[in-house]
Amino acid sequence: MKHYAATNTEELNSQPDPVSLWDAFKYWLKLGFISFGGPAGQISMMHQELVEKRRWVSEHRFLHALNYTMVLPGPEAQQLATYIGWLMHGVWGGIIAGVLFVLPSLFILIALTWGYLAYNDVPAVAGILYGIKPAVTAIVVFAAYRIGTRALKNNVLRTIAVLAFIAIFAFDVPFPYIVLMAGIIGFVGSYFAPDKFRAGGHQPGSKNSYGPALIDDDTPIPAQMQFGWGRVLIFVVAGLVIWASVMALLSTIYGWNGTLTQMGWFFTKAALVTFGGAYAVLPYVYQGGVEHYAWLSGAQMIDGLALGETTPGPLIMVVAFVGFVGGWGKELFGPDMLPLAGIAGAGIATFFTFLPSFLFILIGGPAVEATRHEVKFTAPLTGITAAVVGVVINLAVFFAYHVLWPQGFEARFEWFSALIGIAAFIALFRYKAGILSVVAACAVVGLSYSLLL
Repeated sequence: MKHYAATNTEELNSQPDPVSLWDAFKYWLKLGFISFGGPAGQISMMHQELVEKRRWVSEHRFLHALNYTMVLPGPEAQQLATYIGWLMHGVWGGIIAGVLFVLPSLFILIALTWGYLAYNDVPAVAGILYGIKPAVTAIVVFAAYRIGTRALKNNVLRTIAVLAFIAIFAFDVPFPYIVLMAGIIGFVGSYFAPDKFRAGGHQPGSKNSYGPALIDDDTPIPAQMQFGWGRVLIFVVAGLVIWASVMALLSTIYGWNGTLTQMGWFFTKAALVTFGGAYAVLPYVYQGGVEHYAWLSGAQMIDGLALGETTPGPLIMVVAFVGFVGGWGKELFGPDMLPLAGIAGAGIATFFTFLPSFLFILIGGPAVEATRHEVKFTAPLTGITAAVVGVVINLAVFFAYHVLWPQGFEARFEWFSALIGIAAFIALFRYKAGILSVVAACAVVGLSYSLLL
């Protein structure tokens, strides 16, 4: 026993072995299939696996990357995966991590949306969703707790989180304004109280120390990954060429007013205003997809959100549902090829939504890495991360309300959903159960309950 303990101590104090691109590929593929729980759950899952268990990156590097992705438009969890993949294996590592984070979700959502349109009256489907929704709520609550305990290191940051929650919950302040104010507070704080706005470190002997990381606090990035204006220009031009080429192809084949062309244009705009994650952009997607283009109905939009909540990958993948239903409903390739039309719509929506995310990381990553030891640059990001904790808590409240009172406060309270959610939270918090296991168990419970009614 003593020898075993000593061996564990030696392993903890030694740096992990180098990770090949193939090993990283296998992990990112696995993550794409099990990344339930929305951005909060996905970020928590990556921290547990990459910082605590595998020690591929230190907590300081992880949190610094998280701070950056939080201020970008687009899905922060997918961008965080792209950033860490880039940090470990360069451009191809980032592309592989980002694509695999989305691809399984796209395939699963295409299959579920096809089933939804073809068999939307099957009671078993409603029963499974009934069980999964409170489980997802519990996952978000638990993830908010985990992220909060890591990011809110002092009372100043805790106060920012509380104020952010009050602002968005009680006064419906738009998320971009919350980000702006938190960044200003962090910037001012870097001059008057810099110690309060330093990103969490990966310090030996602290309670958050998990041993040396493969990419530790002071591990430099290779020369070819460092910031340079020539590199910035290359990626900006490459991104614009890719975007313009696909848009030109769609416009040539279907015309500017064609459904797929307009989907490309609309979801490009949506990708650039998604500050605050999926829920911040849902009103914009609803306005465009339902009211302006009539790709789907309001009821279908709500059902798509439920599917998005219960599948792995970023919640913004609801855009794939919108694209699929739009392509199917518009009968793009005729009434006999509805599934193919749906797949084309889902693919276009996904491509134009996520293309900017890759460019933000590949262009901005080197600059972010160059400034991670300068508190005047990191303090605004630290302040923003604290504010985002409050926004995630608001998201948990939003989930709980719609799960427990789906018809509004005037309607009956869903007591069985509450029991499922409480049991799921206890399993996660007390027994450290895996997220996938919790979701599967709750799906079975929901299905069984619906069959007994």
